Amino acid sequence: MATDPRKLRPSELCRLLNSTPLGEVINERQLHRHRTRAGMRIGDARFVDLLRYVAWLVQSRHEPKPDADGDPYEKLKDRARARNVALAIAGRDIGELPEVVNADRKARAASDFRFFCESYFPLTFHLPWSPDHLKVIEKIEQAVLRGGLFSMAMPRGSGKTTICECACIWAVLNGHREFVCLIGSDEGHAMDMLDSIKMELDGNDLLLEDYPEVVYPIQCLDGIANRCNGQLYKGNRTHIGWTAKEIVLPTMPASTASGAIIKVAGITGRIRGMKYKRADGHTVRPSLVVLDDPQTDESARSLSQCATREGILAGAILGLAGPGRKISGIMPCTVIRPSDMADNILDRDKHPEWNGERTKMVYSFPTDEKLWLRYGELRAESLRVHGDIRLATEFYAANRTAMDAGAEVAWDERFNHDEESAIQHAMNLKLQDEAAFFAEYQNEPLPEETGTEDELTADQIACKINRIKRCDIPIACNHLTMFIDVQANLLFYVVAAWEDEFTGCVVDYGAFPDQQRAHFTLRDARQTLSMATNISALEGSIYAGLERVTEEHLGREWKRDDGAMVRIERCLIDANWGSSTDVVYQFCRQSSFAGILIPSHGRFVGASSQPFSEYKRKPGDRVGHNWRMPNVRGKRAVRHVVYDTNYWKTFVHARLAVAMGDRGCLSLFGDNPDRHRLFAEHLTAEYRVKTEGRGRTVDEWKMRPERGDNHWFDCLVGCGVAASIQGAALEGMGGRTSSKRERVSFAELQRRRRR
Repeated sequence: MATDPRKLRPSELCRLLNSTPLGEVINERQLHRHRTRAGMRIGDARFVDLLRYVAWLVQSRHEPKPDADGDPYEKLKDRARARNVALAIAGRDIGELPEVVNADRKARAASDFRFFCESYFPLTFHLPWSPDHLKVIEKIEQAVLRGGLFSMAMPRGSGKTTICECACIWAVLNGHREFVCLIGSDEGHAMDMLDSIKMELDGNDLLLEDYPEVVYPIQCLDGIANRCNGQLYKGNRTHIGWTAKEIVLPTMPASTASGAIIKVAGITGRIRGMKYKRADGHTVRPSLVVLDDPQTDESARSLSQCATREGILAGAILGLAGPGRKISGIMPCTVIRPSDMADNILDRDKHPEWNGERTKMVYSFPTDEKLWLRYGELRAESLRVHGDIRLATEFYAANRTAMDAGAEVAWDERFNHDEESAIQHAMNLKLQDEAAFFAEYQNEPLPEETGTEDELTADQIACKINRIKRCDIPIACNHLTMFIDVQANLLFYVVAAWEDEFTGCVVDYGAFPDQQRAHFTLRDARQTLSMATNISALEGSIYAGLERVTEEHLGREWKRDDGAMVRIERCLIDANWGSSTDVVYQFCRQSSFAGILIPSHGRFVGASSQPFSEYKRKPGDRVGHNWRMPNVRGKRAVRHVVYDTNYWKTFVHARLAVAMGDRGCLSLFGDNPDRHRLFAEHLTAEYRVKTEGRGRTVDEWKMRPERGDNHWFDCLVGCGVAASIQGAALEGMGGRTSSKRERVSFAELQRRRRR
């Protein structure tokens, strides 16, 4: 019986091969040529493994095979198969690692982050450092080596993101951190950072010189990720990973970076439970997290999105390290608007754990305003005439001493080729867009301006709380109304209590199905009507959803402060959306609450439109203050209400602007303004534009481009219309003009209720 070649020594293998017609299986000259090309020596373990495999093929080839015996084609296939397999095994091995070129440089860079950046990235950091750069580098080095959290706001273009990318490379190459998590405002943003890190690891020759145990296996991939699974070093797998969302550094003997991971995620994506099982069986969790600009322009303008991202930061992200371990964090950010996420994190009073550092482009501006005013005029003229700023630059060069007086900039080397100094560069940015300059380069955004003096902000609305519990009715309120806004995936609703003089209180609001989170939009709803009702058809899911909402709110009693129990008197349902109009009418006709439900249609009445006051009343019509209920039943056989949306939106905002305690004030339930952040955003999702036409001035309301949802605003407006239908009125509205109540017979009360 033949001896197993896999158990033979190299000398015995050579004798076995020499005594066998090797040419029948694999060409010996090709074998040694491939060995030389791959950089293998005769005594290499890889070459010995190759010899063993070929010997096994030779021996197995000469064993009798009844099916292929005597078949020349089978012999040809065996020879080709053996040759291909042997060459493939040899080609998967990366060969010997290059020697470290500068061990002293590598040893110093391991503990000196600034030296690491200067030594290995000279093309990236070619300008001298500013004092702010050195301060930030020191804080990053401390966070990586000794732990802690550090947030920094630097001027746009100062290289904060690039510095953080180099910090990730420095942390894993030198074994300071075994799992680094890159988190961006979304996953695509984080993947862009990972691509930049990949480019450095795959193409930086200086890193290859001193970190061959990491960079050489990466460069052997030649950018082909499919080679990762088969890559070998001295016959052992390197377990390297190279995907769009993850880098796993190769497992190499005596390497401090063996198996280190860099992974990406979006701040609102899947973050919890992030871990990785290495080849040695150990499970590792992130020990360093880098958050690069974790907010977008849209989220920065949203109070609720800022609060949501702060909550994710404090909970999911800082808990990535697992129980009993603290995570280190670096967050380069930009302040976009006052009180946004970055502004709050940088505030050491609100978040002292983040050690916020806020740097600026200009620490003091020039004192000679007249010269700079003239400079601005010349700059604008030069751009119009020549398309550049040559005239302004000539003026600045001639008066530089006087124009620089009193100015102090953070980075003297930062200016463009057509500019003379960093001061001129900063003033050009300021002249170009002052608001963007203070936000992007000074990290001190200017206060946001409102369209009109009485236009409310989301902060003001959210803070207008009356400290009454949710679903409790104030004692003076005697009207309870509701409005339901119908959408394809969700139903939004608001319940409001009113006094006769239109002093009101929002007692409840929400969406069906409940999204069970502080911030959501109609577009990203996780639970939809079809999911909650198990009805796939649009009309059926809306009908079933309306049944659920009305049963829950119209079928219950609401407790008033004096102990009395009241019910919702009037509920309007939006019937404007074309796909839902017939369903809403059908539901209002067939529901057990048919006497309370009314389909509603908001109408845009602009300055050039016919106002409701000029509407000619027809027999059977019911007309109120900028609303009417036509006596037209038609095939739907149910009355509806039509109202002027522009007027009633202005009316509701006016009620919100009334001070607490005054007559006609509209407030929100509870004692926590943060509870109403999303609601307040809906109420400020539109802005008014005063227009004139036909001899009158009208507020026309338009959607803000940066805001998405206004559904609760529509609901609150509808609640006001329903209260007017029930008799609530301000002085001069054409309803009740006196606080004295009229005497009404019991029969008249019954007739009013049947309406």
